[in-house]
Amino acid sequence: MRLPLTLAATSLIAIAMPAAAQQADRTQINRIIDEGTNQSEVVMTAQHLMDVIGPRLTNSPGMRKAEGWTQDKFRTWGLKNIHKEGFDFGRGWQIMSSSVRMVTPRPIQLTAIPIAWTPATNGAISGPVIVAPISAERHFDKWRGQLRGKIVMISLPTQGSEPNEAPFERLSGDDIAKLDQFRQPRYDPEAADRRVKRLDFAKKLDAFLKAEGAIAYATQSYRDGKLVHGEGYMFAVGDTPAIPGVQIAAEDYRRLARLAKMGPAPTLEINSDVRFDDSDTQAYNIFAEIPGTDPKAGYVMAGAHLDSWVAGDGASDNGAGTVMVMEAARILAKMGVRPKRTIRFALWAGEEQGLLGSLDYVEKNLATRGPGGNRQTGLARYMGWSNRWPVTAQPGYENLAAYFNIDNGSGKLRGLYAENNPAVVPIFREWLSPFAGMGAKDVVIGRTGGTDHVFMQAVGIPGYQFIQDPLDYDSRVHHSSIDTFDHMKADDLRQGSIVLAGMLLQSANAEKPLPRMLPQQPKVTDPFNYTDPDEDR
Repeated sequence: MRLPLTLAATSLIAIAMPAAAQQADRTQINRIIDEGTNQSEVVMTAQHLMDVIGPRLTNSPGMRKAEGWTQDKFRTWGLKNIHKEGFDFGRGWQIMSSSVRMVTPRPIQLTAIPIAWTPATNGAISGPVIVAPISAERHFDKWRGQLRGKIVMISLPTQGSEPNEAPFERLSGDDIAKLDQFRQPRYDPEAADRRVKRLDFAKKLDAFLKAEGAIAYATQSYRDGKLVHGEGYMFAVGDTPAIPGVQIAAEDYRRLARLAKMGPAPTLEINSDVRFDDSDTQAYNIFAEIPGTDPKAGYVMAGAHLDSWVAGDGASDNGAGTVMVMEAARILAKMGVRPKRTIRFALWAGEEQGLLGSLDYVEKNLATRGPGGNRQTGLARYMGWSNRWPVTAQPGYENLAAYFNIDNGSGKLRGLYAENNPAVVPIFREWLSPFAGMGAKDVVIGRTGGTDHVFMQAVGIPGYQFIQDPLDYDSRVHHSSIDTFDHMKADDLRQGSIVLAGMLLQSANAEKPLPRMLPQQPKVTDPFNYTDPDEDR
């Protein structure tokens, strides 16, 4: 619900403001609210990014368009130091067209999508399916000699699911209260080592299928409702699979599995026209700034990842966060604010492949982990990074005073996760107080992960993620074929942009940087734990 402007202003007036600096900030927050409601451009920004540019797989032509367009918007709005910074990534890839049909025992057009970074079929290919669930190397022997000329269905068919909860949700007070729990951290370096070992399985599976003469493989979508996703991770130069792969909607996949079980096996026709782009193997983070008045005060930062998957248009994940960061930048630039600290805006690349863009920023500007730094690439660079020691600060480590991240869909911002740092709780509550009437007031001690503040936290930088109303993000939209503009809520985008702009301005003018939690190597949480030997296979 959009809060009436008069009510928002009334709630601001009621707040005591003993310090002159706070009074100035609160007066500016009134202006932020006015600019972010009556003059908002966030919906138009979102419409162009999602409808015109569309999905933004890292290094794809769509991502390249987005990199240029976002920089142009920042220039139009009057931001400064607009630039991109590159890091080694890999190949670009896009879908031109695709079709998956069941040909026998009757013709059906199936709902399916090519798996990212798998090769084209170079025209239509056809063959019978074989249901051969393969999730570990130990399964290879069972299927040797049975796959030649076939389309291999490597997922174990599920039984289907019907939702037992509403697919669309707003957080209640009780829901948020459950997040306000301190959970003791767990340190298990052996588990991280096992995850790194499993990274090679996709390469080994592709090599096995090729050696056995399979012509393609198929996986089952992990959501019902004819939703597909198409995630894939073999993006590095030299790692491209030899075998085309498609993900098939769960309902269609189970139909194929039933037919194969009863026999004869159905025949599929796959025509996957996908294109690789090797013109530039660097991925790029985008930056823009509002300069600060005190060169010694450092900077505060807001970020969201610009990249997305390709089944939909990357709207909720994370076009929503992107346009809220951009709108916060527009609002503050339009106001002509002159903060003490520089306010930097970041649009990250490679988040969906292991937070690689923000990780690169951390390593270049803030801190490295492990002896001699981290020389790994791709997903191996991500896995276990937080368990590498020692942490070595870079020259710019002390300069970043606060970082705010948005990456949980387009739902209303409800507050912040304190990331187990009790020292920031009263500060955040004070900074959020002008926005209580808009629904953003809660600070919970809990932690959240899986997005671009993670590695900042891992080196002691005060990086934080917002609590957001889930809407239908986890239930249907995340990474799926319906992640389009239609699932974005305009009032929530406006509210989020306002809250973010207010938090940035207050943190930029705060007397001190946010309190840090300096990392030190922990002891193993459970020294008596034994590893399941099957986990290494």
